[in-house]
Amino acid sequence: RQGSELAGWAMGRWTYEGIDLNHNFADLNTALWDAEDNDLVPHQFPNHYIPIPEYYTFANATVAPETRAVIAWMQRYPFVLSANLHGGELVVTYPFDMTRTYWKAQELTPTPDDGVFRWLATVYATANLAMASGERRRCHYDDFTRFGNIINGANWHTVAGSMNDFSYLHTNCFEITVELSCDKFPHASELPEEWENNRESLLLFMEQVHRGIKGVVRDSDTEQGIPNAIISVDGINHDIRT
Repeated sequence: RQGSELAGWAMGRWTYEGIDLNHNFADLNTALWDAEDNDLVPHQFPNHYIPIPEYYTFANATVAPETRAVIAWMQRYPFVLSANLHGGELVVTYPFDMTRTYWKAQELTPTPDDGVFRWLATVYATANLAMASGERRRCHYDDFTRFGNIINGANWHTVAGSMNDFSYLHTNCFEITVELSCDKFPHASELPEEWENNRESLLLFMEQVHRGIKGVVRDSDTEQGIPNAIISVDGINHDIRT
């Protein structure tokens, strides 16, 4: 009702209960990094499928019902690729979203799968008509064109409890954030153009699910598939499960 041009960064971010859904997932980063600093990973503390802290599961925890529902959905279906869509900027961000140095507002904090995440972000950004345009202008202060319109989330601004970090550390899912448009609340008449800007990017991004190693882990005697088998790759300190 205020008009798209009058909406600031904070407009529309909180639920009726006053919870910012973008920061509402369990912080699993801190537990992992503390365990790494104490040489507990991966033999005493996992580097993947990190359990949700007990405090987060209490009935009086500040967790929105929407967040609880999404977590249950993620635990029910073994997603491997995801993107969440935001507005107000033109850039694709990838984990980690939280800085490893807790007091820093910005710090490059790559995951063990940094190459894959940068590829996924680049696929989206290079096919997005608005991001790839030769007439591309800055939305605000940051000139993301210098970095190919992608950035490590923590190197932009730190976010504890983001969905991207939670997906990566609690499930097999690789998730990125897409800031779709400089205009956080585009007018209805502008939506067809926004769709055209993102249509090919969305399709190409989904196609990336076919990259990488595929297969079935089987019992050598029975030939039956083995669920929850842990797969490790040399040099990547982040396992996945079948």
